[in-house]
Amino acid sequence: MATKTFNNDFMRTMEVTPLILSMSLPMVFSMLVNSLYNIVDSFFVARISEDAMTALSLVFPIQNLVHSIAVGFGVGINAVIAFHTGAGNSKAADKAASQGLFLSVLHSLILTVICIAIMPSFLSSFTSAEEIVSMGVRYSTVVFSFTLINLPGITFEKIFQSVGRMKVSMVALASGCIANIILDPLFIFGIGPFPEWGIEGAAFATGLGQLIALSVYLVTYRVRPMSVKVRMKLMKPELKMARSLYSIGIPAALNIALPSVLVSVFNAMLAAYSDTYTLVLGIYYKLQTFLYLPASGFVQGMRPIIGYNKGAGEHVRVRKIFISVLIMCAFIMLFGTVLSLAVPQSLVALFTDNPQTIQIGARAIRIISIGFVVSAISVTASGALEGLGKGMASLWISLCRYIIVIIPVAYLLSILFGLGPDGIWYSFPVAEFLTALASIVIYKRTAES
Repeated sequence: MATKTFNNDFMRTMEVTPLILSMSLPMVFSMLVNSLYNIVDSFFVARISEDAMTALSLVFPIQNLVHSIAVGFGVGINAVIAFHTGAGNSKAADKAASQGLFLSVLHSLILTVICIAIMPSFLSSFTSAEEIVSMGVRYSTVVFSFTLINLPGITFEKIFQSVGRMKVSMVALASGCIANIILDPLFIFGIGPFPEWGIEGAAFATGLGQLIALSVYLVTYRVRPMSVKVRMKLMKPELKMARSLYSIGIPAALNIALPSVLVSVFNAMLAAYSDTYTLVLGIYYKLQTFLYLPASGFVQGMRPIIGYNKGAGEHVRVRKIFISVLIMCAFIMLFGTVLSLAVPQSLVALFTDNPQTIQIGARAIRIISIGFVVSAISVTASGALEGLGKGMASLWISLCRYIIVIIPVAYLLSILFGLGPDGIWYSFPVAEFLTALASIVIYKRTAES
Protein backbone atom coordinates (compact mmCIF):
# COMPACT_ATOMS: atom_id res chain seq x y z
CA MET A 1 0.00 0.00 0.00
CA ALA A 2 1.59 3.26 -1.10
CA THR A 3 1.09 6.67 0.45
CA LYS A 4 2.56 10.06 -0.25
CA THR A 5 4.81 9.69 2.78
CA PHE A 6 7.06 7.38 0.77
CA ASN A 7 8.43 10.57 -0.78
CA ASN A 8 9.79 12.91 1.86
CA ASP A 9 11.30 15.42 -0.57
CA PHE A 10 8.64 17.97 0.43
CA MET A 11 10.93 18.71 3.40
CA ARG A 12 13.46 20.11 0.93
CA THR A 13 11.17 21.78 -1.62
CA MET A 14 8.20 23.25 0.28
CA GLU A 15 8.30 26.93 1.42
CA VAL A 16 9.89 27.14 4.87
CA THR A 17 7.11 28.80 6.90
CA PRO A 18 4.22 26.65 5.59
CA LEU A 19 6.44 23.58 5.97
CA ILE A 20 7.27 24.35 9.60
CA LEU A 21 3.62 25.05 10.39
CA SER A 22 2.44 21.85 8.69
CA MET A 23 4.99 19.80 10.64
CA SER A 24 4.73 21.68 13.93
CA LEU A 25 1.07 22.58 14.45
CA PRO A 26 -0.03 18.96 14.95
CA MET A 27 2.74 18.65 17.55
CA VAL A 28 1.82 21.98 19.17
CA PHE A 29 -1.75 20.73 19.49
CA SER A 30 -0.49 17.46 20.95
CA MET A 31 1.76 19.27 23.41
CA LEU A 32 -1.09 21.56 24.49
CA VAL A 33 -3.30 18.54 25.12
CA ASN A 34 -0.43 16.87 26.95
CA SER A 35 0.17 19.94 29.11
CA LEU A 36 -3.55 20.09 29.83
CA TYR A 37 -3.36 16.46 30.91
CA ASN A 38 -0.49 17.28 33.29
CA ILE A 39 -2.45 20.14 34.82
CA VAL A 40 -5.69 18.15 35.09
CA ASP A 41 -3.80 15.16 36.54
CA SER A 42 -2.31 17.36 39.24
CA PHE A 43 -5.64 19.13 39.76
CA PHE A 44 -7.36 15.87 40.68
CA VAL A 45 -4.46 14.66 42.83
CA ALA A 46 -4.52 17.98 44.68
CA ARG A 47 -8.17 17.26 45.55
CA ILE A 48 -6.97 14.23 47.55
CA SER A 49 -4.77 16.36 49.83
CA GLU A 50 -1.83 18.75 49.77
CA ASP A 51 0.33 15.81 50.89
CA ALA A 52 -0.68 13.93 47.75
CA MET A 53 0.33 16.87 45.59
CA THR A 54 3.66 17.10 47.43
CA ALA A 55 4.23 13.36 46.84
CA LEU A 56 3.55 13.84 43.14
CA SER A 57 6.03 16.74 43.05
CA LEU A 58 8.73 14.63 44.71
CA VAL A 59 8.22 11.71 42.31
CA PHE A 60 8.36 14.09 39.33
CA PRO A 61 12.19 14.22 38.99
CA ILE A 62 12.54 10.45 38.59
CA GLN A 63 9.43 10.22 36.41
CA ASN A 64 10.83 12.99 34.24
CA LEU A 65 14.22 11.26 34.14
CA VAL A 66 12.65 8.12 32.66
CA HIS A 67 10.73 10.25 30.18
CA SER A 68 13.94 12.11 29.35
CA ILE A 69 15.83 8.93 28.56
CA ALA A 70 13.00 7.75 26.30
CA VAL A 71 12.55 11.03 24.46
CA GLY A 72 16.29 11.72 24.25
CA PHE A 73 17.03 8.36 22.68
CA GLY A 74 14.00 8.90 20.44
CA VAL A 75 15.51 12.20 19.29
CA GLY A 76 18.63 10.24 18.31
CA ILE A 77 16.50 7.80 16.30
CA ASN A 78 14.61 10.69 14.72
CA ALA A 79 17.77 12.57 13.71
CA VAL A 80 19.53 9.51 12.24
CA ILE A 81 16.45 8.46 10.24
CA ALA A 82 15.90 12.01 8.93
CA PHE A 83 19.54 12.37 7.90
CA HIS A 84 19.62 9.06 6.03
CA THR A 85 16.30 9.66 4.27
CA GLY A 86 17.55 13.10 3.23
CA ALA A 87 20.67 11.45 1.83
CA GLY A 88 18.57 8.79 0.05
CA ASN A 89 19.82 5.80 2.11
CA SER A 90 16.60 3.93 2.96
CA LYS A 91 18.34 0.80 4.29
CA ALA A 92 20.25 2.80 6.90
CA ALA A 93 17.02 4.56 7.89
CA ASP A 94 15.32 1.16 8.40
CA LYS A 95 18.26 0.00 10.52
CA ALA A 96 18.00 3.10 12.71
CA ALA A 97 14.28 2.49 13.31
CA SER A 98 14.62 -1.26 13.94
CA GLN A 99 17.65 -1.16 16.21
CA GLY A 100 16.33 1.93 17.97
CA LEU A 101 13.10 0.11 18.89
CA PHE A 102 15.01 -2.93 20.16
CA LEU A 103 17.27 -0.80 22.36
CA SER A 104 14.28 1.17 23.64
CA VAL A 105 12.61 -2.02 24.89
CA LEU A 106 15.88 -2.99 26.59
CA HIS A 107 16.05 0.43 28.27
CA SER A 108 12.47 0.06 29.54
CA LEU A 109 13.17 -3.27 31.25
CA ILE A 110 16.23 -1.89 33.05
CA LEU A 111 14.52 1.34 34.10
CA THR A 112 11.44 -0.43 35.48
CA VAL A 113 13.51 -2.47 37.93
CA ILE A 114 15.78 0.38 39.00
CA CYS A 115 13.09 3.03 39.50
CA ILE A 116 10.75 0.88 41.58
CA ALA A 117 13.67 -0.24 43.74
CA ILE A 118 15.07 3.22 44.56
CA MET A 119 11.87 5.20 45.17
CA PRO A 120 11.40 4.58 48.95
CA SER A 121 14.89 5.82 49.82
CA PHE A 122 14.72 8.62 47.22
CA LEU A 123 11.50 10.03 48.68
CA SER A 124 12.70 9.66 52.26
CA SER A 125 15.71 11.83 51.47
CA PHE A 126 13.41 14.83 50.83
CA THR A 127 10.76 14.48 53.52
CA SER A 128 10.26 12.81 56.90
CA ALA A 129 6.46 12.74 56.51
CA GLU A 130 5.52 9.05 56.33
CA GLU A 131 2.22 9.73 54.54
CA ILE A 132 3.98 11.64 51.73
CA VAL A 133 6.54 8.84 51.31
CA SER A 134 3.80 6.20 51.30
CA MET A 135 1.76 8.05 48.67
CA GLY A 136 4.83 8.61 46.53
CA VAL A 137 5.84 4.93 46.64
CA ARG A 138 2.32 3.76 45.79
CA TYR A 139 2.03 6.18 42.87
CA SER A 140 5.50 5.53 41.46
CA THR A 141 5.25 1.73 41.66
CA VAL A 142 2.23 1.75 39.36
CA VAL A 143 3.59 4.45 37.02
CA PHE A 144 6.95 2.74 36.50
CA SER A 145 5.26 -0.62 35.91
CA PHE A 146 4.02 0.85 32.62
CA THR A 147 7.53 1.79 31.43
CA LEU A 148 7.55 -1.15 29.00
CA ILE A 149 4.51 0.44 27.34
CA ASN A 150 5.65 4.06 27.56
CA LEU A 151 9.14 3.82 26.05
CA PRO A 152 8.25 1.90 22.87
CA GLY A 153 5.35 4.33 22.39
CA ILE A 154 7.74 7.27 22.49
CA THR A 155 10.06 5.48 20.07
CA PHE A 156 7.24 5.03 17.54
CA GLU A 157 6.33 8.69 18.03
CA LYS A 158 9.83 9.74 16.95
CA ILE A 159 9.90 7.28 14.04
CA PHE A 160 6.64 8.66 12.66
CA GLN A 161 7.87 12.23 13.16
CA SER A 162 11.13 11.50 11.33
CA VAL A 163 9.23 10.93 8.08
CA GLY A 164 6.81 13.83 8.50
CA ARG A 165 3.83 11.84 9.85
CA MET A 166 3.11 14.45 12.53
CA LYS A 167 -0.66 13.96 12.43
CA VAL A 168 -0.26 10.36 13.58
CA SER A 169 1.71 11.57 16.60
CA MET A 170 -0.98 14.17 17.24
CA VAL A 171 -3.78 11.59 17.22
CA ALA A 172 -1.82 9.11 19.37
CA LEU A 173 -0.77 11.66 21.99
CA ALA A 174 -4.19 13.30 22.09
CA SER A 175 -5.95 9.94 22.43
CA GLY A 176 -3.75 8.89 25.34
CA CYS A 177 -4.04 12.23 27.09
CA ILE A 178 -7.82 12.49 26.70
CA ALA A 179 -8.24 8.95 28.02
CA ASN A 180 -6.06 9.86 30.98
CA ILE A 181 -8.09 12.98 31.73
CA ILE A 182 -11.34 10.99 31.64
CA LEU A 183 -10.00 8.12 33.74
CA ASP A 184 -8.34 10.29 36.41
CA PRO A 185 -11.45 11.23 38.42
CA LEU A 186 -13.03 7.80 37.83
CA PHE A 187 -10.05 5.91 39.25
CA ILE A 188 -9.03 8.41 41.93
CA PHE A 189 -12.45 8.97 43.51
CA GLY A 190 -14.21 5.73 42.56
CA ILE A 191 -17.02 7.28 40.51
CA GLY A 192 -19.76 4.88 39.43
CA PRO A 193 -18.59 1.26 39.06
CA PHE A 194 -14.92 2.16 39.35
CA PRO A 195 -12.88 1.41 42.50
CA GLU A 196 -11.60 4.30 44.65
CA TRP A 197 -7.83 3.96 44.21
CA GLY A 198 -6.73 7.40 45.36
CA ILE A 199 -3.28 8.41 44.17
CA GLU A 200 -2.74 4.97 42.58
CA GLY A 201 -5.75 5.75 40.39
CA ALA A 202 -3.90 8.69 38.85
CA ALA A 203 -1.00 6.35 38.06
CA PHE A 204 -3.26 3.73 36.45
CA ALA A 205 -4.94 6.44 34.35
CA THR A 206 -1.51 7.58 33.14
CA GLY A 207 -0.44 4.04 32.24
CA LEU A 208 -3.64 3.23 30.36
CA GLY A 209 -3.32 6.50 28.44
CA GLN A 210 0.18 5.43 27.37
CA LEU A 211 -1.18 2.03 26.28
CA ILE A 212 -3.81 3.70 24.10
CA ALA A 213 -1.17 5.94 22.48
CA LEU A 214 1.04 2.93 21.67
CA SER A 215 -1.98 1.11 20.21
CA VAL A 216 -2.65 4.02 17.82
CA TYR A 217 0.93 3.84 16.52
CA LEU A 218 0.85 0.08 16.05
CA VAL A 219 -2.50 0.08 14.27
CA THR A 220 -1.49 2.99 12.01
CA TYR A 221 1.81 1.32 11.17
CA ARG A 222 -0.06 -1.80 10.02
CA VAL A 223 -2.87 -0.02 8.17
CA ARG A 224 -0.94 2.87 6.58
CA PRO A 225 2.69 1.86 5.93
CA MET A 226 5.38 4.53 5.85
CA SER A 227 8.71 4.91 4.07
CA VAL A 228 10.73 3.71 7.09
CA LYS A 229 10.23 0.07 8.09
CA VAL A 230 10.82 -1.68 11.41
CA ARG A 231 12.20 -5.10 10.46
CA MET A 232 13.00 -8.01 12.80
CA LYS A 233 16.06 -9.01 10.75
CA LEU A 234 17.57 -5.53 11.23
CA MET A 235 17.02 -5.35 15.00
CA LYS A 236 20.33 -6.90 16.04
CA PRO A 237 22.40 -3.94 17.31
CA GLU A 238 25.41 -2.96 15.22
CA LEU A 239 28.24 -0.94 16.73
CA LYS A 240 28.25 1.74 14.03
CA MET A 241 24.50 2.33 14.16
CA ALA A 242 24.39 2.18 17.97
CA ARG A 243 27.17 4.78 18.09
CA SER A 244 25.17 7.06 15.79
CA LEU A 245 21.99 6.67 17.86
CA TYR A 246 23.66 7.14 21.24
CA SER A 247 25.94 9.99 20.13
CA ILE A 248 22.78 12.07 19.64
CA GLY A 249 20.46 10.23 22.03
CA ILE A 250 22.61 10.42 25.17
CA PRO A 251 23.19 14.21 25.01
CA ALA A 252 19.50 14.68 24.10
CA ALA A 253 18.42 12.54 27.06
CA LEU A 254 20.72 14.50 29.36
CA ASN A 255 19.25 17.71 27.96
CA ILE A 256 15.77 16.63 28.97
CA ALA A 257 16.89 15.02 32.24
CA LEU A 258 18.76 18.06 33.50
CA PRO A 259 15.57 19.79 34.75
CA SER A 260 15.05 16.77 37.02
CA VAL A 261 18.52 17.27 38.47
CA LEU A 262 17.74 20.94 38.96
CA VAL A 263 14.41 20.19 40.64
CA SER A 264 16.09 17.75 43.03
CA VAL A 265 18.76 20.31 43.97
CA PHE A 266 16.20 23.08 44.41
CA ASN A 267 13.89 20.79 46.42
CA ALA A 268 16.75 20.21 48.84
CA MET A 269 17.48 23.95 49.08
CA LEU A 270 13.81 24.96 49.47
CA ALA A 271 13.06 22.24 52.03
CA ALA A 272 15.33 24.12 54.43
CA TYR A 273 12.76 26.94 54.47
CA SER A 274 9.44 25.05 54.29
CA ASP A 275 7.65 22.22 52.51
CA THR A 276 5.42 24.95 51.05
CA TYR A 277 8.28 26.18 48.86
CA THR A 278 8.89 22.64 47.61
CA LEU A 279 5.21 22.42 46.70
CA VAL A 280 5.39 25.78 44.90
CA LEU A 281 8.33 24.57 42.80
CA GLY A 282 6.33 21.48 41.85
CA ILE A 283 3.34 23.63 40.91
CA TYR A 284 5.54 25.89 38.76
CA TYR A 285 6.90 22.92 36.82
CA LYS A 286 3.37 21.67 36.22
CA LEU A 287 2.36 25.11 34.91
CA GLN A 288 5.44 25.68 32.78
CA THR A 289 4.68 22.55 30.77
CA PHE A 290 1.71 24.45 29.36
CA LEU A 291 4.20 26.96 27.96
CA TYR A 292 7.27 24.94 27.07
CA LEU A 293 5.52 21.89 25.63
CA PRO A 294 3.88 23.91 22.80
CA ALA A 295 7.28 25.46 22.08
CA SER A 296 8.64 21.94 22.09
CA GLY A 297 6.04 21.15 19.42
CA PHE A 298 7.71 23.63 17.08
CA VAL A 299 11.14 22.25 17.96
CA GLN A 300 9.95 18.68 17.31
CA GLY A 301 8.52 19.78 13.97
CA MET A 302 11.84 21.44 13.14
CA ARG A 303 14.14 18.50 13.94
CA PRO A 304 13.33 16.17 11.02
CA ILE A 305 13.15 19.11 8.60
CA ILE A 306 16.51 20.52 9.60
CA GLY A 307 18.11 17.05 9.67
CA TYR A 308 16.69 16.15 6.25
CA ASN A 309 17.93 19.40 4.72
CA LYS A 310 21.36 18.94 6.22
CA GLY A 311 21.51 15.45 4.69
CA ALA A 312 20.44 16.98 1.35
CA GLY A 313 23.13 19.70 1.60
CA GLU A 314 20.67 22.63 1.81
CA HIS A 315 22.69 24.83 4.20
CA VAL A 316 20.95 28.16 3.45
CA ARG A 317 17.59 26.51 4.00
CA VAL A 318 18.79 25.14 7.35
CA ARG A 319 19.49 28.71 8.52
CA LYS A 320 16.05 29.92 7.40
CA ILE A 321 14.36 27.06 9.25
CA PHE A 322 16.19 27.93 12.47
CA ILE A 323 15.27 31.63 12.37
CA SER A 324 11.61 30.91 11.60
CA VAL A 325 11.24 28.49 14.51
CA LEU A 326 13.02 30.91 16.86
CA ILE A 327 10.45 33.62 16.09
CA MET A 328 7.55 31.21 16.61
CA CYS A 329 8.89 30.03 19.97
CA ALA A 330 9.44 33.63 21.12
CA PHE A 331 5.76 34.42 20.50
CA ILE A 332 4.69 31.44 22.61
CA MET A 333 6.98 32.57 25.43
CA LEU A 334 5.61 36.10 25.23
CA PHE A 335 2.10 34.74 25.73
CA GLY A 336 3.30 32.82 28.79
CA THR A 337 4.93 35.93 30.22
CA VAL A 338 1.75 38.00 29.89
CA LEU A 339 -0.35 35.24 31.47
CA SER A 340 2.09 34.75 34.35
CA LEU A 341 2.22 38.46 35.16
CA ALA A 342 -1.53 38.99 34.81
CA VAL A 343 -3.11 36.11 36.75
CA PRO A 344 -0.47 34.20 38.74
CA GLN A 345 -2.78 33.68 41.74
CA SER A 346 -5.40 32.01 39.56
CA LEU A 347 -2.80 29.70 38.06
CA VAL A 348 -1.49 28.53 41.43
CA ALA A 349 -5.04 28.18 42.78
CA LEU A 350 -5.59 25.35 40.29
CA PHE A 351 -3.50 23.14 42.57
CA THR A 352 -4.15 24.40 46.10
CA ASP A 353 -6.64 26.45 48.10
CA ASN A 354 -4.09 27.35 50.78
CA PRO A 355 -3.84 31.21 50.78
CA GLN A 356 -0.20 31.19 51.90
CA THR A 357 0.81 28.76 49.14
CA ILE A 358 -1.07 30.83 46.55
CA GLN A 359 0.67 34.01 47.67
CA ILE A 360 4.15 32.44 47.64
CA GLY A 361 3.47 30.71 44.30
CA ALA A 362 2.19 33.88 42.62
CA ARG A 363 5.35 35.77 43.60
CA ALA A 364 7.56 32.93 42.35
CA ILE A 365 5.82 32.76 38.96
CA ARG A 366 6.02 36.53 38.44
CA ILE A 367 9.78 36.48 39.06
CA ILE A 368 10.52 33.38 36.98
CA SER A 369 8.49 34.62 34.00
CA ILE A 370 10.94 37.49 33.44
CA GLY A 371 13.17 35.07 31.54
CA PHE A 372 10.54 33.31 29.43
CA VAL A 373 10.95 35.22 26.14
CA VAL A 374 14.74 35.13 26.04
CA SER A 375 14.66 31.38 26.79
CA ALA A 376 13.35 30.88 23.23
CA ILE A 377 16.93 31.33 22.01
CA SER A 378 18.40 28.45 24.00
CA VAL A 379 15.36 26.19 23.46
CA THR A 380 15.47 26.64 19.67
CA ALA A 381 19.26 26.43 19.39
CA SER A 382 19.42 23.27 21.47
CA GLY A 383 16.70 21.57 19.42
CA ALA A 384 18.23 22.63 16.10
CA LEU A 385 21.63 21.27 17.08
CA GLU A 386 20.04 17.92 17.98
CA GLY A 387 18.36 17.81 14.57
CA LEU A 388 21.72 18.56 12.94
CA GLY A 389 23.35 15.70 14.81
CA LYS A 390 25.38 18.01 17.08
CA GLY A 391 24.37 16.35 20.34
CA MET A 392 27.27 17.51 22.50
CA ALA A 393 26.88 21.16 21.48
CA SER A 394 23.19 20.96 22.38
CA LEU A 395 24.12 19.41 25.73
CA TRP A 396 26.43 22.32 26.57
CA ILE A 397 23.53 24.74 26.15
CA SER A 398 21.37 22.70 28.52
CA LEU A 399 24.20 22.36 31.02
CA CYS A 400 24.51 26.13 31.11
CA ARG A 401 20.76 26.51 31.53
CA TYR A 402 20.17 23.88 34.22
CA ILE A 403 23.47 23.33 36.06
CA ILE A 404 26.48 25.53 35.33
CA VAL A 405 24.75 28.91 35.67
CA ILE A 406 21.50 28.52 37.59
CA ILE A 407 22.66 26.48 40.61
CA PRO A 408 25.61 28.73 41.54
CA VAL A 409 23.44 31.83 40.98
CA ALA A 410 20.70 30.36 43.21
CA TYR A 411 23.25 29.68 45.94
CA LEU A 412 24.73 33.17 45.71
CA LEU A 413 21.38 34.96 45.73
CA SER A 414 19.56 32.84 48.30
CA ILE A 415 22.35 32.24 50.81
CA LEU A 416 25.25 34.65 50.35
CA PHE A 417 23.04 37.63 49.46
CA GLY A 418 20.37 36.58 51.94
CA LEU A 419 17.38 36.62 49.59
CA GLY A 420 16.17 33.21 50.76
CA PRO A 421 13.65 31.48 48.45
CA ASP A 422 13.40 34.63 46.32
CA GLY A 423 17.03 34.12 45.37
CA ILE A 424 16.13 30.75 43.88
CA TRP A 425 13.23 32.26 41.92
CA TYR A 426 15.49 35.06 40.57
CA SER A 427 18.11 32.52 39.48
CA PHE A 428 15.75 31.36 36.71
CA PRO A 429 15.69 34.60 34.65
CA VAL A 430 19.38 35.28 35.32
CA ALA A 431 20.25 31.84 33.96
CA GLU A 432 18.02 32.32 30.91
CA PHE A 433 19.72 35.58 29.91
CA LEU A 434 23.26 34.24 30.36
CA THR A 435 22.45 30.96 28.62
CA ALA A 436 20.91 32.82 25.66
CA LEU A 437 24.24 34.58 25.12
CA ALA A 438 26.12 31.27 25.35
CA SER A 439 23.63 29.64 22.94
CA ILE A 440 24.27 32.23 20.23
CA VAL A 441 28.02 31.61 20.42
CA ILE A 442 27.70 27.80 20.51
CA TYR A 443 25.22 27.68 17.63
CA LYS A 444 27.28 29.93 15.37
CA ARG A 445 30.49 28.03 16.00
CA THR A 446 28.92 24.56 15.64
CA ALA A 447 25.98 24.67 13.23
CA GLU A 448 27.36 27.28 10.84
CA SER A 449 30.97 26.08 10.78
